Amino acid sequence: MPHDHPPKSAPHGHQHGAHDHQHGDHHGHAHGHDRGHGHKHDHGDHSHDHGGPGHSHDRPQGSERQLLIAFILTAGFMFAEVIGGLISGSLALIADAGHMLTDAASLALALFALRISRRPSDQRRSYGYGRMQVLAAFVNGISLVALVTWIAVEAALRLFKPVPVLAGPMLAIAVLGLLVNLAAFWILHRGERGNLNVDGAMAHVLGDLLGSAAAIVAALVIMATGWTPVDPLLSVLVAGLILRTALRITRESGHILLQGAPTELDPTQLEREVRAAVPGVAGVHHVHLWSLTPDERIITLHAVLGPDADGDQVTAAIANFLRSSRGIGHVTVQIERQPCAEPEHRCAG
Repeated sequence: MPHDHPPKSAPHGHQHGAHDHQHGDHHGHAHGHDRGHGHKHDHGDHSHDHGGPGHSHDRPQGSERQLLIAFILTAGFMFAEVIGGLISGSLALIADAGHMLTDAASLALALFALRISRRPSDQRRSYGYGRMQVLAAFVNGISLVALVTWIAVEAALRLFKPVPVLAGPMLAIAVLGLLVNLAAFWILHRGERGNLNVDGAMAHVLGDLLGSAAAIVAALVIMATGWTPVDPLLSVLVAGLILRTALRITRESGHILLQGAPTELDPTQLEREVRAAVPGVAGVHHVHLWSLTPDERIITLHAVLGPDADGDQVTAAIANFLRSSRGIGHVTVQIERQPCAEPEHRCAG
């Protein structure tokens, strides 16, 4: 349904005319910009495909319930593990208790981000709040790296200066901790997979689970042999396992926050595919590709029309091709009637 908007100033100093909006059923929007020989743009049809006003995104309620249950289990047992670690003198238990503290915080952050991400878009945040989950995953990844560093430092100090460890209380609390962490991990595993926010929370709980398992092994070794260095050594082993996941989550979420292109999509390859698949396209340049969340991809590009090509038809065809073949939901196309007049390096990107 057409709407009239007042003229707005475009990037690069271009002036814009009226916008016609057509609303469809999918996320994303195809913007057709028909540029003449000057620097004025006459706007064709902008087809915005989304499920309602703004870009509101439905998030699974199940993941929220599972995060809440995991948070209650983790926070509740954390206090028992702190007391047990202090009584027994076990670094493995104290490290695991500290890890459970960060877990409780990370689960609370994940839960908060999941709720915020369901808010609809507004004038200030036209894409909504979906990226809150990516931000929470990045914070969780950084906190995991900090925790691993703390465990490694404490373990080194314990190796140089061993302390007595009460293996009996350590074993009992470690077994209880293992059961709690298994329950929390199983609950989260049933939630939304591939979500960096949930994956970050799962990484924290998995670290707890491995920490409890290491504490059980250390307690049994100490009970059998009295060799206390096994406690900090196993703590370092668990920390190394946690570090791998922490770096992956931090790297992936940081890449999204920096608006990096999705790893499975090559902008240069997309240029060739669009030219080959869409009739009337003589050239493609200024391709910019990034992700709002791991599941929501965005692309903007300039398309040069061939002779007698219709700008509106080409715009719709490009948007449909990218959505159907590459799963890119937000598509913005600027149509040009002449080859790129800017320097070559700018036409390429």
